[in-house]
Amino acid sequence: MDINTVKALHIIFVVSWFAGLFYIVRLFIYHTEAQERDEVAKEILSNQYQIMEKKLWWIITTPAMILTIVFGTWMILLNPDYYLHAGWMHIKLTFVALLLVYHFVCQKIMNNLKKGIFTWKSNGLRMWNEVATLALVAIVFLVVMKDSLNWIKGTIGFFAVAIGLMIGIKIYKRFRTKS
Repeated sequence: MDINTVKALHIIFVVSWFAGLFYIVRLFIYHTEAQERDEVAKEILSNQYQIMEKKLWWIITTPAMILTIVFGTWMILLNPDYYLHAGWMHIKLTFVALLLVYHFVCQKIMNNLKKGIFTWKSNGLRMWNEVATLALVAIVFLVVMKDSLNWIKGTIGFFAVAIGLMIGIKIYKRFRTKS
């Protein structure tokens, strides 16, 4: 398989992985908020969210993560002199490692919710959901800009996005509590 085919498959599975990560935390939020409902609704909703979380996690998110790693590794193996000596790639791989930690923390949250252990509040989960957004922004900018990225501007931009997301969450929280 040529490098462009491997790269295309890598991108497809990255998109699928992120879609799963974004949606799973959204399900966690709904699942957590369902605990505030009356007993009948709480049981029905909790059962439904557990089914949805399990299918999303094991049919889409985790296979996409595995295939992202497989095709990413394959790309590196096809051109190790370039990828293993590129500074931007080392930083990207650091973000990917952090994203893997994020993935398995989400799996732990899912397992806890299945057991009826709700240690996260919905607002905390909303902020947790933005961690994947920040990883996506960082990885895309690193890959597109590569070594031409001005690290001072990149760092400022990264934190600006993070602050913007936090402000957006706060505004949403205020708007939500008023309605």
